[in-house]
Amino acid sequence: MSNIVLLKKTVSSVNKSKEKRQARKLEQRRIADGMSYVTSANKLKELAPLCKELLVYSNKDLEIDMYIQKVSELDKKVLDWAISLTERNMKSLYETCAWGWNKDDKVEQMMDDTAWYLIAKDKNNKLQAFSHFRFDMDFGDPVLYCYELQIEAEGRRRGLGQRVLSVLERLAQATRMRCVRLTALTHNPSAAAFFRACGYSLDETSPPKEEISHYEILSKATEATAMEDDTLPEPPNTRIELAGS
Repeated sequence: MSNIVLLKKTVSSVNKSKEKRQARKLEQRRIADGMSYVTSANKLKELAPLCKELLVYSNKDLEIDMYIQKVSELDKKVLDWAISLTERNMKSLYETCAWGWNKDDKVEQMMDDTAWYLIAKDKNNKLQAFSHFRFDMDFGDPVLYCYELQIEAEGRRRGLGQRVLSVLERLAQATRMRCVRLTALTHNPSAAAFFRACGYSLDETSPPKEEISHYEILSKATEATAMEDDTLPEPPNTRIELAGS
C-alpha cells in the first residue's frame, strides 16, 4: 500500500515538473514572439498605410490632416513645437508631483531613437496635436506605449484626442502589439477621465495605490489579445534570441 502511495506521489511530482517546464517554454516563446513583433514594427518605413482612413478628421470647422514619422525624420521646427507644447501643458503638473519637471530629461526622452510621432495639423497648416509613441517590450509584453498625447487649447474637446488614440489603437492592432499602454498622472483627473471614456482601464502593471500616488498605468487591449493562440497567424520570421488629453 505504501509503495502505491509513493508511486502516486512520484507520478504527481513528475507531472508537475513537466507542467512547469512546459509553462516556461510557452512563456519564453510568448516573449520571443513579442520581441519579434516589436522588432518588425520598428523596421517599418511607413505606418500611414496601416491606418490611412483615420488620418483625416473633421469636426465642424476643425479640419485635420495627420502624418506619422520617426523622430529622425521629423522637421526640427515640428519637434521644437512638440517639446514646447509638452512643457506648456505638463510643466505645472510635473512640478506638483514627485517627478518634478526636468526639461533636459523630457527632451532626451522625446528624442529617443525609437520614438515615432503622429502629428496633426489643421487646414491652415497650424499644428494642433501630436502623440509620441513607441513599439516596445514592457513587462514582457509587446506594446505600443503612448508617451505623450498633447493638444493645443483650441483643438481640445472636439474629438481630436479620441481620434489620435484611435490611430494608435489601429497601429497596435496591425503590428500585433498586446495593447496601447500609457502613464496618467492621478492629479490630472480630466485626463484620467478622458482615457477611461475612450475605453482605457487600470493596467495590471500599474503600481499599487498605497505605494505610488501620483501616477497610474492605463491600457486598452487590442482585439488580437483576446484571441486564442492557435487562431493567430504565425509570428514574423525575424527572431531575437532570449537572454528582456
